[in-house]
Amino acid sequence: METARSETKQGPEHVAQQKAPTPHIEPQAVPPDHFGVMIAAVLMALGGWGGLYVLVTTTLPRVGQRWLFFMLLQIAVVGTVLPFVRYLNLRFTPLYYEIPPGGVLVRQSVWIGLFIVTCAWLQIPRVLTPAIAFLLILVFLVIEVFLRSREMANERYDN
Repeated sequence: METARSETKQGPEHVAQQKAPTPHIEPQAVPPDHFGVMIAAVLMALGGWGGLYVLVTTTLPRVGQRWLFFMLLQIAVVGTVLPFVRYLNLRFTPLYYEIPPGGVLVRQSVWIGLFIVTCAWLQIPRVLTPAIAFLLILVFLVIEVFLRSREMANERYDN
């Protein structure tokens, strides 16, 4: 009986607490250079994988062709992972931070491409092990975190 009385005697303060509006957060605008970066990614992926196909199927593995292989592999991997890197940056950037510009996306994709090319190069003399691959990932990750943290600090001071 006592609980029914306390529920009916609630004043206007309780109603105001229930209907408090939630703050509206504006969606982030995607930087305009992302469109150009995605076009470049498609061209790089098509050119890189097409060039690798032609190189592997029509030439013998000599010194010049080996360097061309690594160059085309870098271009192909960067063009392929760039859309995924963009998606991850859009998905995991907090709402109160600016979305990274296209240059950051390209740099992060180049790190991934450099990792793949380094692993392919280390695989030629059969010295690539899981420990070496892990250390390479760790080195590239630490460098990128350092560079990104400096960029974000500069962005905060510029605004």
